Formats: sequence, structure tokens, C-alpha cells
Amino acid sequence: MAFLLRRCSKLSLRNAFMKTHSDSAARLRILPSTSGMFDEAVEINLSGLTPQQHVQLQSNLRDDKGVVFKATATYQADEKGEVDLSRHPSLGGTYTGVEPMGLFWSMRPDVPHSKLVKRDASSPVHYHIEASSGGEVLAKETNERHFTCPGVRRAPVSEGRIRGTLFAPPGEGPFPGIIDLYTLGGGICEPRAALLASEGFVVLALAYYGYQDLPKKVKKFDLEYFEEAIAFLQRLPEVQRNGIGVLSISKGAELALSMASFLANISAIVCINGCNANVLFPLHYKDMVIPPLTFSAKNLDTTKPGLLDVRDFLHDPMAKENLATVIPIERASCRFLFVVSEDDRNWNSAYYAEQACNRLKEHGRTNYEVVSYPKAGHFLEVPYMPHHPSGIHPAVGKEVAFGGEPKVHADAQVDAWRRVQKFFRKHLQGLSGPLISSL
Repeated sequence: MAFLLRRCSKLSLRNAFMKTHSDSAARLRILPSTSGMFDEAVEINLSGLTPQQHVQLQSNLRDDKGVVFKATATYQADEKGEVDLSRHPSLGGTYTGVEPMGLFWSMRPDVPHSKLVKRDASSPVHYHIEASSGGEVLAKETNERHFTCPGVRRAPVSEGRIRGTLFAPPGEGPFPGIIDLYTLGGGICEPRAALLASEGFVVLALAYYGYQDLPKKVKKFDLEYFEEAIAFLQRLPEVQRNGIGVLSISKGAELALSMASFLANISAIVCINGCNANVLFPLHYKDMVIPPLTFSAKNLDTTKPGLLDVRDFLHDPMAKENLATVIPIERASCRFLFVVSEDDRNWNSAYYAEQACNRLKEHGRTNYEVVSYPKAGHFLEVPYMPHHPSGIHPAVGKEVAFGGEPKVHADAQVDAWRRVQKFFRKHLQGLSGPLISSL
């Protein structure tokens, strides 16, 4: 029986309910449910307050590294004694104005420069939300936010050299397959893969170093490893045979461009804030070697908070002496979606995307599209993930700025995630609407 996966998830998660704090008449409600998908918006409202009463709302969670993330906002109740985050503005806190999801995207870590870590995306994240006034707690509620809808399967992968985590939708399929490549620094990141599996894709979150028995550090990358990952994914009976997609960001994006240029069975590439050249490490494939684009410490700058600005750290890949490092993406037969943050301080991803598209255009190719977000930073994640404006850069070993204004960055994450799904539906299955699963 055919059904929409997302609709299934909504019906299967428990319905909305109200919880009243024992010492207050105030009621805090999360609608349509206290349990839902991580990338879906909720409505938060308070009732039972005194008209014009000022109330403080606070959200907090503890991630898998024990870091606490917190957001705060001050509201004034209306004449009915109600606060509705979709209608009423925050007067102060970690965000201001009418922001229905502000208590989620504006969260800040108690350990500076931390990024929210979720190692196992088969379990939910719990956001604890509290309303208080004059030091008295009025109401509490917990929002349980899932990365997987009911029936999605998570399986660790240790096949030959391949290491990672596989997420598959319920049912036999076949479904479109996607490889998810994350940033420099090693390991894997599961949330994107889990959410895409909930939309009807089989997704392999692929590690390429610094994970389990993979090398802790690398001196070079072998494209054969990624070729093996494609073969592994396409051997699975629940995966379609008409070519896979690759979702990538940062270092993973340049690896994705290289995969598209030299490897078969790739139909669609999403490149989020990547580089058009091979960076830092030699890239090997059979008898070919693409040398690395190098950097100059002279190009490092310091921002006002004392963070390093590495945006212009790398040499220009289009300079004559560096052209050998540029990835020959004109060889690729797949479709490209370049997602660009114009305030990316990790590197000049807008310039790199422009050069990649110019190279395609010069070779008569029209198999690309670009979406650009002014004032968004490097780490464009799934919707409502807290903004990560700074952190330890694995190539520099110091705290650097990643850029982005929180509100604009949050809006960009919502829009980009919608575009990524639409792109993969169109070019992996030929659909513009939700993917269908048959059980």
C-alpha cells in the first residue's frame, strides 16, 4: 500500500498534549505535537497569564558530548494573557522579533565554539522548554525531535574498507541512493542522512578518515575508496540502479566533485560551500594524482573577538601555477547544485562555485544550478540546527570564524534543505513531489 513517508511519521508520532506546571495556572503548549521530526517547525504558545505580564522563555538541551545549548527570550502577554511565538515578538534574549522557531535556532553552547553533536541519529533530541516570571517557574514542556520517522533502519557499515552508517526507509524499495560526505576533521555526521532516509532515500553517511579503524590522520586520499562506497551502495537490493546522489559540504564537497569527474554511476551532486580545487592532500586515482592547493600563513587575519579569519588562507586555484589542482568537473555527466554562503569565513566558497560554473560553461555544459545566501556562514546544516559561527579548524588547529548572522543563517538552512530534497527527487527519481514507498 502506497503512502507518503513524512505523512506516516506525523501519524505515527504521538499527538499533541498539554502539561500544566503544578504551581501555576499557566499552560505551555507545543503544537501540533510534543514529538515530531527535527526539520519540522512547531508552534509554541502560553496561556493563563495575566494580561500584559512579562514572561521569560528558555530552551535547553544537552548534546552527546555533554555540552549544554540554551536559548532565551522575553515576551509580553497580550490582553487575553496569551503568548504565541508565531504572532508575538521577543523583546530580548538570544533573538528578537517574531520568530516561531527562535528557541531552537538561536541556541548557544555553554562551551565556547562548540558544535551540536549527535552521534546516533536513530534516537531523538530533547529540547526542554520553560516559562518563568519574576523568578517563578510557570510551566514546562519537552519537545522530542526525531531524525528518523518510524520504520527507518540504521545499520553500521563495515564492508571491506568502507566505514560509515547506513539509513534506509521502511519497505523493500528500490529507493534512490545517496552518499553523505561531511567536513574535514574525520568521523561522520548522521542527522542529514537520517532525515533524508525519512524522505525515502537510502543514505550512506560515509567516513573517510578518523573513524573506527580508518587512519586517524591522512597524507593523501584515494578515490578508489569512494568508488568502493558507490559499488557497495548500488549492490544493496533496496537501492535503485540508475545512479546515486552525493550530498557534501566543505572538504567533502571537493571530494564529491572529484567523484563526479572520475567515477561512474553518479547522477546528482549537492556541493555546499566547497572548493573547486583539491585542497591540502594529494588525490590519487589509478595512475593519476591531483596535487593539493596549498595555503599561506601570511593570509591569516584576526577578527574582533580574537578568532582567526581563514577565508583567504588558500592560494588562488585559478592562478597559473595552481591550475593543476583544479578538479576537471567538465568530465562529469551528472547534475550539480552549488549551495553558497556569501559570509563563509572558512574559505571563499562563493568564488569557488563561480569558477566551477565558469569551467562548466566554457565546456558547453549547462548541468548546474547555483543558490546563494547573503550573510549565511560556512556550516549550512539541517533546519533549526543551532548556528555554529566559530570552532577549532582541523587544518589550522586554532579557533577560527565560520561566519554567518544567526537569523539569516537559520532561514538559509530551511530554504537550502528544501532545495536539496527537491534536487535529489528530480534527478534521482524524476519527481518534484514527495517520494513514495510501497509496502
